[in-house]
Amino acid sequence: MPEPAPAALAVRAGATVFSDAKSTLVQTGPRPLVPGGSGAEQLRRTVRVLDDEPEGVVVAGVVPLDLTAPGALRVGPAVRTPGPLTPPRGHLPARATVASSRPRPGAEVYAAQVRRALERIGSGEVHKVVLARSLELTALVDWSVPDLVAELAARNPDATTLAVPVDDPQRPGGRWLVGASPELLLRRRGPSVLLRPLAGSVPRSAEPEEDLRRADALMASDKDRREHAYVVEAVVEALRPLCRTVSAPEPELVATPTVWHLATRVTALLSDTATTSVDLVAALHPTPAVGGSPRRAALQVIREVEGLDRGGYTGAVGWQDGDGDGEWVVGVRCAEVRGRLLRIFGGAGIVAGSDPDAEVRETTAKMRTVLEAAVPR
Repeated sequence: MPEPAPAALAVRAGATVFSDAKSTLVQTGPRPLVPGGSGAEQLRRTVRVLDDEPEGVVVAGVVPLDLTAPGALRVGPAVRTPGPLTPPRGHLPARATVASSRPRPGAEVYAAQVRRALERIGSGEVHKVVLARSLELTALVDWSVPDLVAELAARNPDATTLAVPVDDPQRPGGRWLVGASPELLLRRRGPSVLLRPLAGSVPRSAEPEEDLRRADALMASDKDRREHAYVVEAVVEALRPLCRTVSAPEPELVATPTVWHLATRVTALLSDTATTSVDLVAALHPTPAVGGSPRRAALQVIREVEGLDRGGYTGAVGWQDGDGDGEWVVGVRCAEVRGRLLRIFGGAGIVAGSDPDAEVRETTAKMRTVLEAAVPR
């Protein structure tokens, strides 16, 4: 079996990397951006770009939450190997000396933002809004993206580890999106489509009995079940015009090292195999899991209340080949790296009945995924 370990090292040359428990895809880099500028325009041009490329070339990268913002989809050859990304031999955990740490916003301001969102929900303007915040860590030297990627993969074997150059990674100040996403936006293989939206979460506990109690409470929570239902209903509604069958069973529990989630395994069969994975991304993204419901009103509330530049966080992150097959995850449990600055993101879905203090705790738990990889204890 090919040795997948060099994927972590390939990041040094600007490669885009996606790795899960089954396989690792590396698009050697740095590669040119798909023309179009905005995320929406890049999605529209992807199929046309791939039509002119030889076998083995893929489009890979990130489409931001705001589809009018610049996308970071690149075209170039890719190699896919069996098995997950594993740390190179002799790899040690990523370590950095943090010179300063700054939450944006702090807990009190974020709780106030949640209360503002609840007022908008109470007025009937929206049903759900996802609000994010970040933690900015400034190190004494540049953060090592390969070390972060290797550490995220080692700590989150059931997630999709990703490293995406947002702009030219070889240029001073070049930005990267790195993370370990547990949420599959969609996987398209021929006519078959698989999705696993997540919504409704609770931080995990180090005490086994308390951890199980929290999981049971999440499954029984009316507030979290409603939050989850908004996402599943929107996904099914977006798929129906494109698919001849769509199945969405009852939600189940999914655990990450830091958070319990409600998840639904949605399966569908395309009506027309000319429908590609990027067509599905265009129809689905952003889902209420990262934006809210209704979509347009929720995004407006986010712009007015959140005041955060999310970058690639909560974007659609993935790849598509020349056959229209592809795999895309939701850009959560992610951070943006730029030289000595590491911006770690966490978000929470706000619905009627949300508790601002609980949402602060939830976002803190979600940020631990990258924080503990970046600054191991």
